[in-house]
Amino acid sequence: MDPKNQQHITPDRNSRCRKILRKVVDFIVPMALSALLIVWLFHKVHPRTILAIVHESCDYRWLLIMCGVLVVSRSVRGVRWGIQLRAAGVRRMPAFAEMVSIFGAYALNLLLTGVGEAWRCIYVARRQKASLSTVVGTDLGDRISDAIMILALTGLSLIVARPVLDRFMDHYSFGRHVVEIISSPWLWIGVGVVLGGCIWILCSRSHNRIVLRVRKEIAELWQGFKVLFTMKHQVLFWSETLLIWIAYFLMTYLCFFAFPFTRGLVRPDLAYGLLPGLVVFIFGSLSIAIPASGGLGPWNLAVMFALSLYGVDNADAVTYSMVVWAFQTATQVLLGLVGAGYIAIHRRDVCTST
Repeated sequence: MDPKNQQHITPDRNSRCRKILRKVVDFIVPMALSALLIVWLFHKVHPRTILAIVHESCDYRWLLIMCGVLVVSRSVRGVRWGIQLRAAGVRRMPAFAEMVSIFGAYALNLLLTGVGEAWRCIYVARRQKASLSTVVGTDLGDRISDAIMILALTGLSLIVARPVLDRFMDHYSFGRHVVEIISSPWLWIGVGVVLGGCIWILCSRSHNRIVLRVRKEIAELWQGFKVLFTMKHQVLFWSETLLIWIAYFLMTYLCFFAFPFTRGLVRPDLAYGLLPGLVVFIFGSLSIAIPASGGLGPWNLAVMFALSLYGVDNADAVTYSMVVWAFQTATQVLLGLVGAGYIAIHRRDVCTST
């Protein structure tokens, strides 16, 4: 082989190997983390115990109502994303196509975290002949709005559920360490230095190819993200955002009525279950920061721990988390299949726009 040709082939081959390795790692790490946490949970509670509790005391009607609320939340999220897309200059899609983009994203995220987000952006960009970076920017804005709601709800829980959280801090050294780390000025100084360095590099007059490419990507992302502040229908957008998160909370709270051990938390001194429901919901929401397939493992552990703060024992808490997760997952798979059927029927809409 000609050495010159070999020089061109080797870098390409190494690049492909790195991409394959990165995809394998991205797949294995979340799966391994989920498996380890589930093994740990079942080490604490035997699966037979969970099945016995479900068989003897589970009221499936409340779980089915929760599944209906989940469908509503996903549908509203799709319509809300459509508002962002149109504000960013993307052609209007049918409302059900907007919903399907969300159905498919959550179904694919069950396989691998982040795959669903990538798929829905590619799906919309191809279907509507839109810039992929602009669509990704609207997705980023979508997630930023979620982060704002999580921060707001976390602040609310710190106020209204302060006594139980103080007991947690007093009882567990882990909680005290987290507070110490977050309150350390050195942490925020370090974050500021890193961010400042990145901004300086991007704002400098560098002609480096990588820097220029990053600038271009950021500019296109900003076009999709800034619509959060410039869109005409901001009231509708934030109203739908509030509706989505109320639905998410109800998915936790309604399931309290499905089991006798959580039904006992629905009493006047706990605001009829609203306080423990808020704490469980917040702990579960914060667990999404840990990469895992469909949240399996981190979400269950977070919910189990939150319920334990209100005196629910391990067996009951694990049962609640596993059963609720299973029903939510089954619903998301079903919605994914509905989305796949819609896309198959309307495949021409995508093909003619590519």
